[in-house]
Amino acid sequence: MAKQLHVELVAVEEKVWSGEAEMVVARTTEGELGVLPGHAPLLGQLAEPGQVRIKLAGGEQLTYDVDGGFLSVTGEGVTVLAESATPATAAANR
Repeated sequence: MAKQLHVELVAVEEKVWSGEAEMVVARTTEGELGVLPGHAPLLGQLAEPGQVRIKLAGGEQLTYDVDGGFLSVTGEGVTVLAESATPATAAANR
């Protein structure tokens, strides 16, 4: 089994999603960032408006539209702290 990341996606009012993933991709103020297991620790500011994509084992992908916040990568995993996070709609991805 491939190594996994523990991912927490948290908005101001609630925990939006938590689980294991193969990769997290987020748009920060410095550009798009992909995080794989073993990534160096970092703290990035999310771009506004932004999007976070969580790639799960088996090829499934979860996509959330986020406003404001930060992405934190540590040895324990990835935490996305956003002001708001909502599932992206198919129409918005066109």
